[in-house]
Amino acid sequence: MTEAEERIWQQARTDNKALAALLQQHYPFLYKYMLKITMNRNLAEDLVQDTMLRAIENISAYEGRSKFSTWLIAIGTRLYIDAMRRRVRERKHQEAERLQALRSMKFMSAAEGGSWPEAMEALAELDYDIRVPIMLKHYYGYTVDEIAEWMNIPAGTVKSRIHNGLKKLRKELIASGSET
Repeated sequence: MTEAEERIWQQARTDNKALAALLQQHYPFLYKYMLKITMNRNLAEDLVQDTMLRAIENISAYEGRSKFSTWLIAIGTRLYIDAMRRRVRERKHQEAERLQALRSMKFMSAAEGGSWPEAMEALAELDYDIRVPIMLKHYYGYTVDEIAEWMNIPAGTVKSRIHNGLKKLRKELIASGSET
């Protein structure tokens, strides 16, 4: 670290204007880094903001052993890894909730003397963004335009999701031996 850099970060520890200038100077570098590792503009922007907040909160912890940009990258990388771990835990939790709801629906169907067709099992395996348009179109009879409006997506996207979802359902049902 040069003497000028050291003087700037030392001043930034006590002067908010100096800290703002230091963070502004490193913002483009940090943003480009976060964009490259996340491959997601929105996530990168959020992580850069969180990193900047952490840097503001912990500026007194920066000891100048490495470049300031390296310190920011370390903070940003840890925040990104934490965010990815949270997403994995959330997905596992959502999957557990989905499986519990599916078991509950099967139980209720059996208790009412009904059956749980394999088509419903296969439908439950689809992602929500495919399952919802199929259900709305084929089980409830809504138009593609209505579904598109509700889901806030183009009608062509709804058609594509329905088409590809039905194709996947057919493939699943044929593979399981219960063609419909």
